[in-house]
Amino acid sequence: MPTSDAEGKGWSLERFQYHLPNTVTDIGPGEGTYAKLFRPVHEGVWWTAIEIHKPYIAKYKLRSTKTRSMYDEIHIEDARESEAHLFHRDLVICGDVLEHMPPEDAVTLLAHIANGPDGDNGAWNILVSVPIVDSPQGEVDGNPHEAHLHQWGADEMDDVMASLGGNVETFRGGTLGCWWWNRG
Repeated sequence: MPTSDAEGKGWSLERFQYHLPNTVTDIGPGEGTYAKLFRPVHEGVWWTAIEIHKPYIAKYKLRSTKTRSMYDEIHIEDARESEAHLFHRDLVICGDVLEHMPPEDAVTLLAHIANGPDGDNGAWNILVSVPIVDSPQGEVDGNPHEAHLHQWGADEMDDVMASLGGNVETFRGGTLGCWWWNRG
């Protein structure tokens, strides 16, 4: 769904406040959970959204002309096909999005985000949040991209994040797991 469980959000906010990124790409922002949470604590951040489902842009007011937009730049596309420069950011957020793709695609995407096309040109930080309990889900509100294609286990995601090198901090809740990867 375009929403997220509150679990792990305080933990994520603490890491955001510690690292204070100036550029953020939010993959699959849905209703803009992370922009709503993080924007008030660090102004002046350039926020980029990569949203695969165009109707969410208007439905969740991700771009607004009357007030400040949640996102400064919005790309309506599949993040697996996005240009590398969109991941050359201080922080890339994969919040409740990796379960919506085959696991091999998620692993490839994370490696692309961390390493960039040349192996040294990726994000400085990556925030990942995925359900770590059985959470079957099909299409939601006519959006086929909402279907869960893989159930991540916490240990499985630990291994994926460790494979990126760098430093990894982990939060394991009752429903969600969160990982903050840092280039180091």
